[in-house]
Amino acid sequence: MDLLGDVLRGFLGLSVMIGICYAISTSRKSVDWRLVGMGLGLQIILAFLMLKVSFIREIFRFIVNFFVMMISATEESAQFLFGDLAEAGGPFGFAFYVLPTIVFFSALSSLLYYLGILQKVVYGFAWLMNKTMKLSGAESLAAAANVFIGQTEAPLVVKPYLERMTRSEIMCLMTGGMATIAGGVFGAYMAMLGGDTIEGKQLFGMHLLTASIISAPAAIVAAKVIFPETDREKIDTEINIPRTEAGSNVLDSLSTGTTDGVKLAVNVGAMLLAFMAFIYLANGIFFQIGEWTNINASIITRSNGAYDGFTLQYVFGILFSPIAWLLGVPGSDMIAVGQMLGEKTILNEFFAYVTLTDMKNMGLLTDKSIIIGTYALCGFANFASIGIQIGGIGAIAPGQRKTLTELGIRALVGGTIACFLTAIIAGVLVREL
Repeated sequence: MDLLGDVLRGFLGLSVMIGICYAISTSRKSVDWRLVGMGLGLQIILAFLMLKVSFIREIFRFIVNFFVMMISATEESAQFLFGDLAEAGGPFGFAFYVLPTIVFFSALSSLLYYLGILQKVVYGFAWLMNKTMKLSGAESLAAAANVFIGQTEAPLVVKPYLERMTRSEIMCLMTGGMATIAGGVFGAYMAMLGGDTIEGKQLFGMHLLTASIISAPAAIVAAKVIFPETDREKIDTEINIPRTEAGSNVLDSLSTGTTDGVKLAVNVGAMLLAFMAFIYLANGIFFQIGEWTNINASIITRSNGAYDGFTLQYVFGILFSPIAWLLGVPGSDMIAVGQMLGEKTILNEFFAYVTLTDMKNMGLLTDKSIIIGTYALCGFANFASIGIQIGGIGAIAPGQRKTLTELGIRALVGGTIACFLTAIIAGVLVREL
């Protein structure tokens, strides 16, 4: 009966999410429902294969184990450089244990691109989506690239096409960037959620990899319902990955990737510093309001002590709790998961994953809620990403800047819903850690 209930709630959740996209669609009559069906079907099939089929799972487990080895190597390097400061559970663990993984994974991505390995993986995934969903070559490449290299680098893969891409194709590119994560932060999330055990890193590495891969077709579905293609005669279905300079040799590619990784790690650390300061400031104001209105005591009682009063986290939890329920979260965890969904959208996913990690470690969430949270947060869909995409894509395709600014909010909605579609499917297929 529980399984049937999960399936029914999952169907309701999927219907509501597609319904939201349809409600804000720019051309409802132009929506290609065959593409929507193929996209959702591809997402479900990929999720089932990766999570339920043993030999397929073992293939991806091998990939995840490789990443775990890389994290272990980073830990040794960080401990050599920072000593006891680089301990997973230590007071300085985040700065000296988690952030260094971003530097290493950025260098690794640069090396794989130089060796041509990443391009072959991207091409294979792009070919699959091109054939099943009848996308343009540029859309397929962008969607596949977003899975592996993130929203700032993926546009470079389709740089020759950018200026002549249709508005629908640009929407697809932006939404895909919002709905997936970059390889540079993949290792950081594995280290955070997996803790100090290899088994934990392997477990969450598998879920994070699955989430990023199956969110690609979900992003296409959301984008194509919100902004359907109306200029079909302009579509070029050929898939050609342009040659991009990734360094003159192995050492050059590693050096470039390391430098980029340092910039990303510093940026992540600075954003968390600023956002957490903002949260503490807002909570101080909210808590004082709660004291004046006697709301704090009521919230403490209602939440059984989970919240210590009227805070921004509590507001996020209340606002996003209906969405958490639609994702399949048990009633007891709706406000907690809703809080993370709010943090991810208003602030960023890194901040939300910190919250998820803390709640997981304190035993405040059920396994099902942890799984759904892991998938729902796995994407760059937040307000800051709008600026990142306008600045990044606009710099290499100035003619599309106006389109980028006009589509920013819609891409944010589409990327968020794509992550939610992924979380709903994962919540039905996986019941415990």
